[in-house]
Amino acid sequence: MKTFRNIARPVGLSALALAAMAVPALAQDAKDVAQNTQFVFVFNTLLFLIGGFLVMWMAAGFAMLEAGMVRSKNVSMQCTKNIALFSIAGLMYWAVGYNIMYEGVDGGYIGTVLPKAISGLVAEQNAVADAIAAGKDPTLYSGSSDWFFQMVFCATAASIVSGTLAERIKLWPFLIFVIVLTGFIYPIQGAWKWGAGWLDGMGFLDFAGSTLVHSTGGWAALVGAIILGARIGKYGPEGQVNAIPGSNMPLATLGTFILWLGWFGFNGASQLAMGTIQDVASVANIFMNTNLAAAGGVVAAIVLAQLFYGKVDVTMALNGALAGLVSITAEPLTPSPLMAILIGGVGGAIVVFFVPLIDKLRIDDVVGAIPVHLIAGIWGTMAVPLTNSDGNFVVQAIGIGAIGAFVVVSSAVVWLLLKFTIGLRPTAEEETAGLDIAEIGVEAYPEFGHGSQKF
Repeated sequence: MKTFRNIARPVGLSALALAAMAVPALAQDAKDVAQNTQFVFVFNTLLFLIGGFLVMWMAAGFAMLEAGMVRSKNVSMQCTKNIALFSIAGLMYWAVGYNIMYEGVDGGYIGTVLPKAISGLVAEQNAVADAIAAGKDPTLYSGSSDWFFQMVFCATAASIVSGTLAERIKLWPFLIFVIVLTGFIYPIQGAWKWGAGWLDGMGFLDFAGSTLVHSTGGWAALVGAIILGARIGKYGPEGQVNAIPGSNMPLATLGTFILWLGWFGFNGASQLAMGTIQDVASVANIFMNTNLAAAGGVVAAIVLAQLFYGKVDVTMALNGALAGLVSITAEPLTPSPLMAILIGGVGGAIVVFFVPLIDKLRIDDVVGAIPVHLIAGIWGTMAVPLTNSDGNFVVQAIGIGAIGAFVVVSSAVVWLLLKFTIGLRPTAEEETAGLDIAEIGVEAYPEFGHGSQKF
């Protein structure tokens, strides 16, 4: 960039001549600054938008994963829950969630509850121009793009709960819980770190949400599963675990690949800037580490499954990928490629060992979300200081414990209120027949179910 100090000063120039040279130079400076600011604004906003729609596509991944992992008589129910929860998250995060998470937290515990008015394009352009003219640092991204990017993270936390509680929860109690989770529980704990709250002041690190998104959804799912109870026939009277196979493994595999793709937006766009060479290089490095961690999770899961159980369970492989992704999410930038593989590999191992453990505790987790999102999320968050020198194991543990305690208590209150008011479970007859018939009225595969009896 040209500056006045870089212009040579010829001997004998008059003050008037110097002034005449200075005016266009300063004007050029201002033009260069404004142009550079526009470029940064555009690229930062573009990162939020691209990352946001990739994370939004994860909603489809969760829907397909869950549709494949449940029995055919409950597929329409899972599809309905997923499109409904995404929509509710969007409305609640606009109405109160974003402000609670980001507006006026100031080192505390919660922001303001009043709705946030997202400024329009013209107002944002004028604000940037006014800031430059006043010599201040402008906001170098669109407010709408930031809201959209943060909203899809909120919806992801709710999707985690959906899979765990599949096949034995009524639709409306679940959706009421989603209202509370996305409007209040998720934003409050999110404010503690990403809203510059008290955990951020302590130095707690969670780059893209191993704890703030995944463990939060995992804690809410765990509490819900305990209060709701297991599916009919899942556990025998003498402690035996009865396998209940899903309806469509190709569909579950498709859902996993969609989630894997969406995770590049989840982690990559959490760099939150793309206006410099360094930022773009960081995004590329995050993409690489994210992919390596997922691959490490798959390989670890299939190898360990073969060694300990004698067969490679496809659901272990799918969840191994997801656990690897969750594990690297807390810090996808600073690990070396080898460390990214190892971090993801531990996530894959968590799936192999914790899925049976959860069953032994008689906690019915239909899709394996508790090991994948809660346990692997805790591991990923605790692994941050291994590669990031700013991390501190004690602070990381405090953050995990504080967020876990808050989500457990608040979720338990909501689940119990719902249980003792409108009820959580359908009747045994409705559950046996399938929630597609009892709750939705549309079977996913009518030619193979009750609908086939009509013809």
